[in-house]
Amino acid sequence: MNAPVSAPDPTADRATLRRAIAASAVGNATEWFDYGIYAYGVTYISAALFPGDVGEAVLFALATFAISFLIRPLGGIFWGSLGDRVGRKSVLALTILLMSGATLCVGLIPPYNSVGFWAPLSLVLLRIVQGFSTGGEYGGAATFMAEYAPDDRRGFYGSFLEFGTLAGFSLGAFLMLSFSLFLGDQAMHDWGWRVPFLVAAPMGLVGAYLRARMEDTPVFRAHETASQARSSPGLIALLARHRRPMLVVGGLVVALNVVNYTLLSYMPTYLQSRIGLSPDEALAVPLLGMLFMMLFLPFAGRLSDRIGRRPMWSFSLIGLFLLVAPLYMLMGTGLVGACVGFILLGLLYVPQLATISATFPAMFPTHVRFAGFAGAYNISTSIFGGTAPAINSGLISVTGNELMPAYYMMATCVVGLIALRFMPETAGRTLYEDPFAR
Repeated sequence: MNAPVSAPDPTADRATLRRAIAASAVGNATEWFDYGIYAYGVTYISAALFPGDVGEAVLFALATFAISFLIRPLGGIFWGSLGDRVGRKSVLALTILLMSGATLCVGLIPPYNSVGFWAPLSLVLLRIVQGFSTGGEYGGAATFMAEYAPDDRRGFYGSFLEFGTLAGFSLGAFLMLSFSLFLGDQAMHDWGWRVPFLVAAPMGLVGAYLRARMEDTPVFRAHETASQARSSPGLIALLARHRRPMLVVGGLVVALNVVNYTLLSYMPTYLQSRIGLSPDEALAVPLLGMLFMMLFLPFAGRLSDRIGRRPMWSFSLIGLFLLVAPLYMLMGTGLVGACVGFILLGLLYVPQLATISATFPAMFPTHVRFAGFAGAYNISTSIFGGTAPAINSGLISVTGNELMPAYYMMATCVVGLIALRFMPETAGRTLYEDPFAR
């Protein structure tokens, strides 16, 4: 059943490839744009939509944010199975519209003092829609990108998907921070926090338009032409038939997303509450670090095409394991140390981030690629990624040790190295084969 599809490689021309990159990356940017504006605007959102004092309202808002992670595995399996049956393009057009529409509607929710508990309930429902659509968005976008890219340049082209990740998060954070600085605290509480959410609508429409104009991926079309199409199995069947790649992806994602959500989501809180930076300084440090990461992503992706994905991941995981604690200590010395420490942590993380969409989709055969990747990725993300900020904060509270986030990151790097031991090298290899069937 896992024999390779004997089909010519219908490599896309350069213009089509650029459109495929843009169509994939804009969805990822929209997803992370939402995370950026929510993470950086949580104090305003909580004050507008939740009852209670400031501390309670923020806690409720953060818990509501976490709901989207709990629902992501269901979305990953649903959209992934659908995408393996009907094609990647149609599913991705739907997920980006649902995702951007939910973000837009958050900005339109009436305040708690006008509609009472309908305000937080509406936010919960919209976060569920957001998580359900996001569960299919990332796995689908990475699969779409991987199946369009040439085999020998998949790392380079795939890195632009993660460029979209950082660009979307940075744009959302920058907009929320800029509005806060220019409008002032009162205007932000009254109405200013809503404006960045409204920007999601044009982003989603642009993404849907780009995706609607594309053909489905060359690999999926060749798969259909060769009469290999089969119904994509559910989660239990995936685990039974494709357990090895799902476990490998899940283990790598433990390390990947604990680092990711610690750096992007938790770091402003850590720098402000634990290191003593001002709110503006704590927000500016990750923005500066993300700009440096964006510069190096294409170079790391291109390098992975030359030397392979495994060496890139080994360098990143071992480097983080050895240096994360000293770099956290450096961040504790003040603003300059925080900037340097964060930038170095980000650059150590780049070899993982740049190669996600080249590494993970290639581990699954075409007929389960979307569902297998999306399922494994989102299950691991919901357990370890979305919980990373809360676990880091809880570990510090329990132990009183400000370096606990570094130790937690080190532990997840060990998990990643164990999973890497079982990962086949896929750089330069065709996606028409199952690497675990060799």
